[in-house]
Amino acid sequence: MALHVPKAPGVPQMLKDGARMLTGLDEAVFSNINACKQFAQSVRSAYGPNGMNKMIINHIEKQFVTSDAGTIIRELDVEHPAAKLMVLASQMQDSEVGDGTNFVIVFCGALLEAAEELLTLGLKPSEIADGYERALDKCIELLPGLVCHEIKDYKNVDAVVAGIKPAIMSKQYGNEDFIAQLVAKACIAILPEKTTFNVDNVRICKILGAGLQQSEVLSGMVFKREVEGDVTSATKAKVAVYSCPVDVTQTETKGTVLIKTADELLNFSRGEESLLEKQIKEIADAGIKVVVAGAKFGDMALHFLNKYGVMAVRLNSKFDLRRLAKTVNATVLPRLTTPTAEEQGYCDSVRVDEVGDTRVVAFVMEASESRISTVVIRGSTDNYMDDIERAIDDGVNTFKAIARDGRFLPGAGATEIELAQKLLQYADTLPGLEQYAIRKVAVALESIPRALADNSGANATEVINNLYKAHKDGKQTYGYDIESDSGEVCDAKIKGVLDAFLLKHWGIKYAVGVATTILKVNQIIMAKRAGGPKPKQPAGSDDES
Repeated sequence: MALHVPKAPGVPQMLKDGARMLTGLDEAVFSNINACKQFAQSVRSAYGPNGMNKMIINHIEKQFVTSDAGTIIRELDVEHPAAKLMVLASQMQDSEVGDGTNFVIVFCGALLEAAEELLTLGLKPSEIADGYERALDKCIELLPGLVCHEIKDYKNVDAVVAGIKPAIMSKQYGNEDFIAQLVAKACIAILPEKTTFNVDNVRICKILGAGLQQSEVLSGMVFKREVEGDVTSATKAKVAVYSCPVDVTQTETKGTVLIKTADELLNFSRGEESLLEKQIKEIADAGIKVVVAGAKFGDMALHFLNKYGVMAVRLNSKFDLRRLAKTVNATVLPRLTTPTAEEQGYCDSVRVDEVGDTRVVAFVMEASESRISTVVIRGSTDNYMDDIERAIDDGVNTFKAIARDGRFLPGAGATEIELAQKLLQYADTLPGLEQYAIRKVAVALESIPRALADNSGANATEVINNLYKAHKDGKQTYGYDIESDSGEVCDAKIKGVLDAFLLKHWGIKYAVGVATTILKVNQIIMAKRAGGPKPKQPAGSDDES
């Protein structure tokens, strides 16, 4: 008879074999804090304009070279449950504001590092979490008083460029003036009068070759495709958009045709041709100069389109088809019929251009109000253009934040040091144990200018001291000057280093929220992993686990 070994009493008895359970400060809380600290440390060196790039090869072996924390955490498959919470907070910041993903992770890592010290001193996790939440409330209360700049006219290019530039500067230091101009032009061209600004309406088309300075903004859309027929340009054109193939319509039911004479055979094929010609002639007679289809053009259809001087463009992506329909204000038709006046679109100019050695089809709207604008990026390598695209994406998201709330806070670590100084004063007024946690939030806020100084090669302690000295003298907008060699401070407002109010507001909220959530976890229970075969490892992988 097989020997039955009883399980240990308690929780393990209830769970399947292979389940793991971690309890208490050492096993659960400290292991979570350590994982988050390591994760924050790896992203911290990418913070700010002088941040280092990371080279990431994701699970499908695509390579990224970037200092954008949003991309880094999206492409890394983070497994640890606590570090995953930081990733989620960072992704929430990305969807809410579109920038400041690194700020959330660095600040959250610093909060947890400070909490570790307090825990070793004997404070309870719940006391630290309460102190952090009180500090958060105080920060949110103080932030509106630190606003130093506000954009009221969203259609003023110079004002918008000043707001967008700092967001781009952290990704593309040195090219920020040029990229900010591109983004401002693209966004203002499509800013609607009544509804909110939609980030999706700024498209990006990357074309290899030349340099960044040859990039430009077009009102309308650009596609890296050739036209199908012989007609390569059309001006003041009516546009018909179809989601079906432009070809002889296939019948839905199969039938057998009995042909007895040669004349019947000739007439049979001629009947199909004449029907197709009639359809295309009707389309041309309606004034349509451009036909866009989401599927193939038949040879016979192309012959008749060329005969009637109609331009044919094929788009494989149904998303591009929808966006183009929105741009030219057309309705996507599912069958090859003549569009009514309401279903037709209009475009000032449709032409084939050659950008570098790449042929593109450009739908250009010359009117002042366009629904979609396209930024054509030029660059020497795909990786470089991907990084420019990420910088433009941050700029567009910043414009969206400006359209919601035009207030700005001083950047370069000025806001963080001012908040830290005020929190230290606030902590002195509290009698309970929360004051220790609030002091640690002030220390964690210092980690932002400290990261800027470390990444710029300056002495971080000296920079923090200089900042505190300036803020003690009432210079609220003074931040770290990354262009100085010896840890000098400068007026961030005069230098134009500004952070969107929403970015700091949500960033501090999400970081403190994650830190308190992780501190309140005292048990980790992991069920046994689901069975089944493991995914096949790529060739040459040394992963034996």
